[in-house]
Amino acid sequence: MAYSINDACISCGACESECPVSCITAGDSIYVIDEDTCIDCGACANVCPVDAPQQK
Repeated sequence: MAYSINDACISCGACESECPVSCITAGDSIYVIDEDTCIDCGACANVCPVDAPQQK
């Protein structure tokens, strides 16, 4: 299952640099994950200060 980023995202960018497959990008108001590219590693969830990345 892929991760997605919920509305709790504060756009700090911590997750983007941790992603080993570069599937996280800045969206209009929050960061977004390309679910087709996500390898479900959890690296983003481990560094997020507000627990915005969640498994789908």
